[in-house]
Amino acid sequence: MLSEKSRPLIAATLPLVGSRLGAITPNFYTRMFAAHPELLNGLFSRANQNNGEQQKALAGSIAGFATALVANPDMIPEQLLSRIAHKHTSLGITEDQYQIVYKYLFEAIAEELADVITAEIAEAWTEVYWLMANALIKLEKGLYAIQANNKMWMPWTVIEKTPAGTDAMTFVLEPSDDTAVTIARPGQFVSVKVALPDGLFQCRQYSLSADVDSTTRRVFTTKRDDGGEVSPVLHRDIKVGDVVELSNPYGDVTLDGDGPVVFATAGIGCTPSASALRSLAANGANREVMVLHAERNLAAWALRDQMTTDVALIDGAQLQLWLEEPAEGFHKGFMSLEGLDIPADASMYVCGPLPFMKAIRNQAIEAGIPTAKIHYEVFGPDLWLAGTGA
Repeated sequence: MLSEKSRPLIAATLPLVGSRLGAITPNFYTRMFAAHPELLNGLFSRANQNNGEQQKALAGSIAGFATALVANPDMIPEQLLSRIAHKHTSLGITEDQYQIVYKYLFEAIAEELADVITAEIAEAWTEVYWLMANALIKLEKGLYAIQANNKMWMPWTVIEKTPAGTDAMTFVLEPSDDTAVTIARPGQFVSVKVALPDGLFQCRQYSLSADVDSTTRRVFTTKRDDGGEVSPVLHRDIKVGDVVELSNPYGDVTLDGDGPVVFATAGIGCTPSASALRSLAANGANREVMVLHAERNLAAWALRDQMTTDVALIDGAQLQLWLEEPAEGFHKGFMSLEGLDIPADASMYVCGPLPFMKAIRNQAIEAGIPTAKIHYEVFGPDLWLAGTGA
């Protein structure tokens, strides 16, 4: 909990610190990577450093955590931390690295806030940092402990590589050794680590798109991101028979319960919903299922065959599709929940570009779906959630 001594100091300085985070976080990363360049090799994303996404994510998490503590000093914002912990464990973050982050983050804070910072303010923000860090360390130890093995990276062999839609690719892999395999849950992801042409290792998380309950297969579908570094290597260089490294499965946005469920996705965001649909179909689910998906055009839908097949196998399931380039029999333009008969007790799972998720979440709330029943997977900074109570 945040101490009574620190709370008024954090409340008073949060607007200033928040306004300066745009300068603090790049300063921090510059310092840390200068001292520890090894952290860029297979841990931090170089692409996200170059485009500023990592800095935004860090700034958003710090601001969101501090805001939550000021509002409820006796409560830790578990949902925010759970999402971060699952991402951290999929990358192999260790307890000792929090001390490294602390050192260079607070050096950056001292420099960027030199005109206003005092010993008392620094002490209060140090308390916030370690409240967040220690809560994450505890969560991450628990996530590591429930895996079927104690390894961070395991070799998997690509046995299939198949085009999916117009700009995506589905990879099917099998274990390359006898390491025990953790059974995943529908909606979870794995980190995939590859060597880049310059020899640096980089990794990125991809949702499992099928066969999540298998101990002999991993299946993921990835859209080529020309601004990234991992997906171009996967699409261009990785061949059937090659070995890549995968993490254990992580992710806290998983299919739960037995009531009505709504999947609302756009583009390659359909992948976690596709794995959930496959699981529901395979297990003979007896629940109301509504699948809502948006695409640029019909040909771009990466998992069209898999998802339409599984919807047909689930009694009472329905599918509705929105296309920016219209086609007969489908909705035209962007997804809208207006006019849809969504069950009042439905759980909704949302995944896609951030503007899409923000719009659908707002529409769902307006339609009367409780925020606790709206789940979302974000691969990138989710700053728009700060202050939403989600």
